[in-house]
Amino acid sequence: MSQHLLTIITLPRMQDAMIDWLLEQDNLSGFSTAEIYGHGARHTGMSLLEQVTGRQKRTQFTAHADEAVINSVLEKLKLDFAGSGLHYMVTPLLEAGAL
Repeated sequence: MSQHLLTIITLPRMQDAMIDWLLEQDNLSGFSTAEIYGHGARHTGMSLLEQVTGRQKRTQFTAHADEAVINSVLEKLKLDFAGSGLHYMVTPLLEAGAL
């Protein structure tokens, strides 16, 4: 079966809610989080400091699973976080495993 990577990017204030939500997804075996920074020309929603430094703090979540699992999680995500401003990407994986 085809493996996919789900990447979700949120504002830090949504971090705890997203962690709780992902932990509730029984079909996911786990996920990772990372602190990242977003960069861009649009200043909407950015503080003055973020506008000056040119970066906005974000939290990134990643999970990989079978395509059907990722699609199911994504459907729920779209319903439960509609209008929240989060960004997501789904990427097919050529290979994944543990060594």
